[in-house]
Formats: sequence, structure tokens, C-alpha cells
Amino acid sequence: ADSLLKAERTAQERLAQQLKQTEADNLALKNDLGFFERLLPAAAGESALSIRGLQAEAANERQLRYQLLLMQPGKARPELSGRYEVTLAGTLEGKPWTQAHPGGPQPLQVKQYRRVEGLIDHPAQAVVKTVTVKVTDSRGAVLASHSVQM
Repeated sequence: ADSLLKAERTAQERLAQQLKQTEADNLALKNDLGFFERLLPAAAGESALSIRGLQAEAANERQLRYQLLLMQPGKARPELSGRYEVTLAGTLEGKPWTQAHPGGPQPLQVKQYRRVEGLIDHPAQAVVKTVTVKVTDSRGAVLASHSVQM
């Protein structure tokens, strides 16, 4: 009877662990689904690249988390090589303030779509009001730009 009870408890603990893992996986999938559901349908006459679903939120008092989806409309497009830059704007100690991504423009390659996410450090006293993403090609020509209000 004791060994059966121990086996049952072990099985119950294992099931509880599997349930927690499944719930965590489910939450991650719901977050991904929410991100993709916010995408807008492609507009007619769209350029070679578009920024879709830009999101930004405070990760903590000194960091901002951003997430965006870059898309090339159509099929059989060549891979696009370029750079993207994230810029924060707002106020710092009551004065206008802007800050570009500390590492400068980041390299980027997009075949059909690419999900980009990251963190940007900023001063704790800064109040971020706008997040802007700008994508340029290898020659520096602006392909797409998008801003979101915080």
C-alpha cells in the first residue's frame, strides 16, 4: 500500500509539473498570436518593405522592450539587406530628449518577413513618449519608418 501511495504521489507531481510547463507554453503562444493578430492587411501599392505591429513597453524603469515585424509583400522577392534603427523620444528632467539605439543602426536581413525584438537602456528619469523605427537599405536610403506613442 505504501509503495502504491508513493507511486501515485510521484505520478501526481509529474503531472503537476507537466501542467505548469504546458500553461507556460500556452501563454507564450497566446503572446505570439496576439502579436500577429495586430498586423494590418497589406495595402495595395505597398513599398518593398513595411513595418507591421510595432510594439513598445517599459521592461523596467531603465529599459524599454520593443518588438516589430518587417514584411516584404509579394512572392519571390530577393533577400533585403540593410539596417534598422530604434529611436526613443520624450522628456528628461522636463526638457526634450531623444536617444538612438546605443549600438547605432543594427544590421538586418529580410527574406519575406522578420520578427525583431530587443531592449534599449535609457536613463531612469527619462519619460519615453515616442518610439520610432527606421529601416534603411545598404546605400542608406530609407525604406520604411514607423512610430508608436507610449
